[in-house]
Amino acid sequence: MQTQFFKALSKIAASAAMVALVAAPAQAQQAGAPFTIQIDGSSTVFPISEAVAEGFQQQTQGRIRVAVGESGSSAGLRKFCRGEIHIADSSRPIRSSEMATCAAAGIQYVEIPVAFDGVTVVVNPSNPLRSLTVAQLREIWSTGSRVNNFSAVGGPNLAMQLYGPGSASGTFEYFTEAVNGTARSSRTDYTPSEDDNVLVQGVANNPGGMAYFGLAYYEENQSRLHAVAIDNGNGPVTPSQATVRNGSYAPLSRPIFIYVNAAALRRPQVQQFVQYYINNAATVSERVGYVALPAAAYTAYLQRAQQRRIGTAFGGRAAIGASIEDVVARRLVQTPVND
Repeated sequence: MQTQFFKALSKIAASAAMVALVAAPAQAQQAGAPFTIQIDGSSTVFPISEAVAEGFQQQTQGRIRVAVGESGSSAGLRKFCRGEIHIADSSRPIRSSEMATCAAAGIQYVEIPVAFDGVTVVVNPSNPLRSLTVAQLREIWSTGSRVNNFSAVGGPNLAMQLYGPGSASGTFEYFTEAVNGTARSSRTDYTPSEDDNVLVQGVANNPGGMAYFGLAYYEENQSRLHAVAIDNGNGPVTPSQATVRNGSYAPLSRPIFIYVNAAALRRPQVQQFVQYYINNAATVSERVGYVALPAAAYTAYLQRAQQRRIGTAFGGRAAIGASIEDVVARRLVQTPVND
């Protein structure tokens, strides 16, 4: 009887904590100040969210503010599952462990794929290296790798200076799983940063520099970087909006997302912003260097947000090799999918 009492008490405490966490962003609003929508997470998604937020604030003439951070997908989703932010930007689907954390905190979410990206491997423009196979990428980036010169992978006799996303990055997780076979499995003797502009600077200013990040950051810095074509067994393919769109840039093409707190979507300000986001995602994504989804997909995701349909279409797993058509066709689930 005593055990049952404590179990009941524990459930009441968890429920109270859940309510507090969900309400936390709203409680942080200052009396009389414009409502502020809090977004944090992926630096890959950041250029889209930043541009959408700017347009939305102009449209609403400052009546609703939007704060956008870029602490990385994993860091953003941790804040999201603690109820500290309304929206998490993520360059990968929510993981099964994060689904469990959100569920334990009573946080429900609406998953919105906003565009497609191609993780781009770059070197300094002075480096004559033009392509790498996926196996050569694995030789460079696998745990314990001793490859420190481009000559080991068919390039010039030039010492490597490696730069890459930090461990809180969704790009780090996607790249390591797609290339090394296990998410988060990577050599560690490189310069990490969740700020992609730091990685751009590292390669642009170093003849032996190499890094990987989202396509938009390469598109913005093409004059200072060279994109390496990737050979997945069908010949080298250069990353571009066209090769991401037609699926030939594999296995480094991937969907990118926003996750919206379902309770926060009841607020008219958040609902208005998310609808604005989806309605403008295609135009903004293409402008910053990513690939827009089909128009019918955005129509479906708009209905998903309006109806606050919760869950994920990925079951807590990565989306390695998924095409745009595959992502759009997936149905939502609310529990992790086992292999």
